[in-house]
Amino acid sequence: MADKHWTLDDIPWDAFDPSKVDPELVRVVKAASLVEYNGGDYAHYLRNIFADDEAFRTEAIAWAKEEVQHGEALGRWAKLADPSFDFDTAFKRFTDGYQIPLEATDSVRGSRSGELVARCIVETGTSSYYAALGEASEEPVLKAICKKIAADELCHYALFYGYLKRYLEKERIGRLRRLMVALARIGESEDDELAYAYYAANAGEEAYDRKRWSGEYRDRAYGFYRQHHIERAVKMGFKAAGLSPQSRLARYVAGSAFRFMKWRRNEVMQAAA
Repeated sequence: MADKHWTLDDIPWDAFDPSKVDPELVRVVKAASLVEYNGGDYAHYLRNIFADDEAFRTEAIAWAKEEVQHGEALGRWAKLADPSFDFDTAFKRFTDGYQIPLEATDSVRGSRSGELVARCIVETGTSSYYAALGEASEEPVLKAICKKIAADELCHYALFYGYLKRYLEKERIGRLRRLMVALARIGESEDDELAYAYYAANAGEEAYDRKRWSGEYRDRAYGFYRQHHIERAVKMGFKAAGLSPQSRLARYVAGSAFRFMKWRRNEVMQAAA
């Protein structure tokens, strides 16, 4: 982690331009603010998993503080874009309905190395996601926020990847196992966390319907990605899995992933129609 990190005061809030706010972006930013602000729970989980590694536990606290700040920045922007947005109420709704295994003492990935592969995949995805949101937005404050968050997530990837290399020397899990963990974590991007965050941030009083809210989230979020965002994410994911990020396979997977995302989004749009 860098010694000096940006603060909310570094965001050019006075440059906010309501005429350039995209309502579809507002909805996904609201959801993202809840997920990021929940970083403290993930730090608690990681500190349990790495209970005897004080250096990592210290890094996890610093990482979580940055994640929480991401949530604060996104939530503040969402409030500017939609003054009716009640962040505190939405966050409580989110954490009441979605929780991670806080008391676990062993990684759900089967090993510490596997846990670090999964963290690398998450940071890969979030960096690409915020880069995509920032490029899709014309509103200058959101662009500035997304640029800073995307850069942070790259640093977080480097942090977890550095610890991954260290733990691989001890645990020596093979490439196949690393790849399976990476694929499993990618598959979890369509689980309840993002769908429930989108619901908690945007729903009225209706009950949660996973299929509906997952579809609505994908319909909006997937539409902001471009080919180069997916290519970067795949390269970083391949590196974490121990595969060549410059290989022909990496290029093929990136193209296939982009086509899949377009297909999934079209499927949701057709179902809604």
